[in-house]
Amino acid sequence: MAAMALLVLMAFSPPKGHTQSVKKPVGIVFIENSWLDALHQAQVKNKYIFVDAYATWCGPCNLLKNTTFKNSKVAAFFNDNFINVAIDMEKGDGPDLARQWGIQAYPTLIVFDANGKPVTGTVGYMGANDLLKFGKMALSKIAAQ
Repeated sequence: MAAMALLVLMAFSPPKGHTQSVKKPVGIVFIENSWLDALHQAQVKNKYIFVDAYATWCGPCNLLKNTTFKNSKVAAFFNDNFINVAIDMEKGDGPDLARQWGIQAYPTLIVFDANGKPVTGTVGYMGANDLLKFGKMALSKIAAQ
């Protein structure tokens, strides 16, 4: 009986020398559809908020998600410097936030301070280098305040 248990245990154990690795997320890690959660985390962590305001039918929005947001340099920069939140502007709180923020096109990318005050924003698709420039410019505006 003990031999059988040992065989079963060995069958489900990784081979010697192999360790199970924790998968790092690929791309920017976003809070999904929760502005209040993003605000709370920003205040607790003393970080600024990067908002991806999108619509599911929006081609440039989907291109951002599938390319630019998955770029390793972009992801490292935004994950280190911001609380990131992606909000479907046509669901839940999205329509109210779209009116409050004056959003008229997608994707709209906005940086807010930890209190929810807008710092800067842009509209439309951008590649990795341009998004990095946007993020760095937002941080420099914040530092100048």
